[in-house]
Amino acid sequence: MSPSPSTPEWPRVGSGIDVHAFGAPAPDATVVLAGVRIAADAPLEGHSDADVVAHAVIDALLGAAGLGDIGTRFGVDDPAMDGADSMRMLREVVTELRAAGWRPGNVDVTVVAARPRVAPHRDAMREALAIALGIAPDAVSVKATTTDGLGSIGRAEGIAAWAVALVVGGERPGPVVAAE
Repeated sequence: MSPSPSTPEWPRVGSGIDVHAFGAPAPDATVVLAGVRIAADAPLEGHSDADVVAHAVIDALLGAAGLGDIGTRFGVDDPAMDGADSMRMLREVVTELRAAGWRPGNVDVTVVAARPRVAPHRDAMREALAIALGIAPDAVSVKATTTDGLGSIGRAEGIAAWAVALVVGGERPGPVVAAE
């Protein structure tokens, strides 16, 4: 339910994580991060376009609004999701949030990858996320780090992304009464 003009908006915070492994090396391979295609030695494997950033943001938003997770909406068993555009999925989730009385406030993403370098693409990723979320680019943060060679990500076997999202709206919950 949307708040009335006199009702304060209540914030909620959610977090999301996604990891995809690299597939076999391929000429002209790209990875998709926040809807931005980036040249890579190998594509990421996944049922959709394997956009770890979009997937982590989707889970963070759904979690913040108490609306489940990405798997409940876009299952890997659904043939329609084969190669699906993850930014389209993100836009669908934002529409669902708004219908439930929530709107994105801000999003903070950390990409963990040994390759490819994210820094040259950060601004394009922020802009693409801001457009999909319907918020200003300064309400979107995209950071990148490595694991300094530790673990599967450090060995460049895949890419991970963590996201935190703030949603605002809804109504303040009433008091919780413990069951006897």
